[in-house]
Amino acid sequence: MQQGRLRAVDGCSIGVMQRLCGVRQQQPQSSIVSDISVPAVVPVSQTPTPYFKERFARNRERVKEVLGAGKTLVGSTIVVKGWIKQMREGDKGALAFVELNDGSCVAGLQVVADKSKTEGFAELLACGGVGACIACEGLVVESPGKGQLTEMAATKIDVLGAVADPSTYPLKGKKNSLEFMRENAHLRPRSNLSGAAMRIRNAMAFATHKFFNERGFVYVHTPLITASDCEGAGEMFSVTTLLPEDPKEDIKRTPDGAIDYAKDFFGRRTHLTVSGQLNVETHNCALSDVYTFGPTFRAENSNTTRHLAEFWMIEPEIAFADLSDDMDLAEDFLKYCTHYALTHCREDLEFFDARVEKGLIARLSNVVNSEQFIRLTYTKALEIITQPEVLKKAKFENVPKWGDDLNSEHERYLTEQIYKQPVIITDYPAAIKAFYMRQNPDGKTVAAMDVLVPKIGEIIGGAQRE
Repeated sequence: MQQGRLRAVDGCSIGVMQRLCGVRQQQPQSSIVSDISVPAVVPVSQTPTPYFKERFARNRERVKEVLGAGKTLVGSTIVVKGWIKQMREGDKGALAFVELNDGSCVAGLQVVADKSKTEGFAELLACGGVGACIACEGLVVESPGKGQLTEMAATKIDVLGAVADPSTYPLKGKKNSLEFMRENAHLRPRSNLSGAAMRIRNAMAFATHKFFNERGFVYVHTPLITASDCEGAGEMFSVTTLLPEDPKEDIKRTPDGAIDYAKDFFGRRTHLTVSGQLNVETHNCALSDVYTFGPTFRAENSNTTRHLAEFWMIEPEIAFADLSDDMDLAEDFLKYCTHYALTHCREDLEFFDARVEKGLIARLSNVVNSEQFIRLTYTKALEIITQPEVLKKAKFENVPKWGDDLNSEHERYLTEQIYKQPVIITDYPAAIKAFYMRQNPDGKTVAAMDVLVPKIGEIIGGAQRE
């Protein structure tokens, strides 16, 4: 069976770590005799989905649609609502220029308020500026300024939420560090960086479900609380009701001094799951191709961008498949999500390309445009990166020998310097992979694979199962 994981990384760009693990070859089950006669093929209903009149409709236009319409809305009266990103006065206080953003895109809509023409002008000036929430009604007009085709000439502005003390409001329309935004987490989504990351993450979640749904996979919800340690690492968060309300009171224990989990809520020791793999495997043996996509938890005390206490993983399981199928699915999935981001999140990616990582869009395009990811064995990869000329040029901190796991520096060198595109490495030494991976005929390696990409290293891992 195949099992895959997607690990979301706090940060920018496409911001994901994905791990697809596992493919087990299955033999068709024997026939089951039943007293109930079931047709071999259940006919698909020809009845069309009943039409219903949709009731929900926004009482505003989204900034994204207004800006995306170009000049086609010029002359139209519309309503927009959002939060002030920038505000300044002009013409000696007779005008106010507001950059309004509602979170639908990076860019904001310029709203021009005129003291003599805009109802609520005084309230706007008194709202506290940046951070205030307002509703604007007005006419879409061509903009005389640079960088925007249209703007709104406001006829009415309502202040929905003022900033009580602008001097203490954390966001003042300037660039703030990631650490500063973490300290003001309640406002972090209003930053351009976090907003773009959330929109891309939303698109990637949708693309993931779309990808698997289009290929006939069944989405399975696996438990978050479990008594099983799926990976055997022992780095799990415990879930218990045994902690007493009085800190001076001792936890219930057995006669030999051990914690008495029989008195706990579930009657045994339980944890937050590190993987939905074990649960989704049982569904794989009944529903064939399945996947789970949900939060997982690791109590690994490591302060790096590659280790998170909580993250979301995608874990597909493929029935009746081998390692080649596993690699094909992983490559298709990565290309699909990358293409989806390039198509549906262009503005956000352009923001990241300009402000966070130059060349990001070109790197993502390279993933999609690769005819096929390079595929080579672990042994071959090791031969390449340990050649004398490579070692002299690369200056690795650690020089691997056969049997060692490849570090990120080795993986990135293969993708960024040797092949300049994604690479899939297969047939790893059995000692550095999980026990359930299928052993190869050589007795030393297993049918495992890792997908490596430039700037990241390993982004997907997979294997065929015993």
